[in-house]
Amino acid sequence: MTAFSYQLYSSRNFPPLADTLTMLADLGYEEVEGYGALYADSALVGELGTHLGASGLTMPTGHFGLQMLENDIDTVLSIARDVGMQRIYCPHLATEERPVSGAGYEAFGRRLAEAAKPYRDAGLGLGWHNHDFEVRPTSDGAVPLDAIFAGGPDLEWEADIAWVIVGGADPLALIDTHGGRISAVHIKDIAPHGEALDEDGWADVGHGTVDWAGLMVRLRQTPCRHFIMEHDNPGDATRFARRSIEAARSF
Repeated sequence: MTAFSYQLYSSRNFPPLADTLTMLADLGYEEVEGYGALYADSALVGELGTHLGASGLTMPTGHFGLQMLENDIDTVLSIARDVGMQRIYCPHLATEERPVSGAGYEAFGRRLAEAAKPYRDAGLGLGWHNHDFEVRPTSDGAVPLDAIFAGGPDLEWEADIAWVIVGGADPLALIDTHGGRISAVHIKDIAPHGEALDEDGWADVGHGTVDWAGLMVRLRQTPCRHFIMEHDNPGDATRFARRSIEAARSF
């Protein structure tokens, strides 16, 4: 049976954290995934560890920005150690920092691979988490995701399938190509066109347009170990968490 995780970014607008963790544990989640704001100061990291222990949840994965990964290595390693992370993912690249060519994205992949070295030396996996721009071809016809992994052949991939679909790509084709590097997946759903505009067009898992039942069959054939529910802007985080895990258990 798959153990489901929850990206805590989904509940950023619904504090306090302790209540969120209790709610998730009560619903049957076993893991959570961290994100940047949770590590804003060392006191909060200590509090996070305390709350995780009280809830019985673990945090095997977390997101860290590229600048922090490159320039604050000791802090990242300390946070990962304190909360028991096994894998870390770089989650985004600002528009103004994105390359414009396949060669540029391949160089970016090499940069990520270089940034990964101290974390791999410490026993942590490091990978890239995609949005939609990585599957939109550049002006020279390159697919950024392919180029990133060409430059960083040992990088892991946290596959955000819904963003792949938003970007106009076929997720099954990308899983066929890069499935061997998938160590985590974001389980996120897309509302029918024109619906849920107050939630940025996202849906609770199993209540949107993504064929998660079919996708999960294929994803379970990859090395993926972390199946992480996410909604970028839920109107009610408890509703999202509950309905999503209920649906996902049937996939």
